[in-house]
Parts: sequence; structure tokens; C-alpha cells
Amino acid sequence: MKQSLIELTDAEWTVIKKVWDLEPCTAPTVQKELHGETGWTYSTVRTIMDRMIVKGLLAGEKPGKMTVYRSIATRGRAQEGELLSVLRNAFSGALTPMVQCLLNSNELSERELSEIETLIKAKKRKTKEPE
Repeated sequence: MKQSLIELTDAEWTVIKKVWDLEPCTAPTVQKELHGETGWTYSTVRTIMDRMIVKGLLAGEKPGKMTVYRSIATRGRAQEGELLSVLRNAFSGALTPMVQCLLNSNELSERELSEIETLIKAKKRKTKEPE
């Protein structure tokens, strides 16, 4: 059974990246780490993190006075959700124009182009294999 796509807001992306770096962690720790970048207060970070628990993105347990947070959403699933959301919304589900846009961005190195080419060749081989 395929899991549902993860869609994160910009604020959730900011928080979950820090949680991935620090986990297990508390809201005050995350707030302290993000304050210089975001200016967010403890209550803002705590509210975002609590909403992320409701959305199934984080888990929280309270062994004492502080809630300790861990990610449920993996980096790979979050990236997949973001990419598929862009594909659906910006390119109406059409993969070729999205890839063309990336290729035209002029921000791809020769190494990245070679890696993409290798991935495409491997996918072609896999599709040809009998199941």
C-alpha cells in the first residue's frame, strides 16, 4: 500500500530539517538553533511542532517536564512529496517539461548531468526486464 504524500509548509520544512539534525530534541533546543535565522519565539516553534505531531510528521513523548520530539517523516518521503507537489501544481503532472526546466536552469554540473544520465539508463534497463 502506497503511503500518502507528505506536504510541508515552509515553516515545517525549516523545523523538520533542524529536527533531523538534532533528534531527539526539545522545542527550546530547536528554537535556540533557529532563532538567528527566523527570529521565532519559543511559542511559535512549539506551535509548529505540535501541529506537526497532529499531521503525523513528528512524534512527541514527555518523559519529564519537556516534550522530546523525533521525526516520523523521513527526508526521502518529504522530498518526494515536495517534488510530486511541484510536478502536479507547476507542470500539471507532465514530467518532461519539468525535467526540461531543470536542464535549462544552467545550474547543473557535468557530474550531475552524468548521474542523471546513469539513472535514466538504469530505469530503462529495469523497465525492459521481465517481471
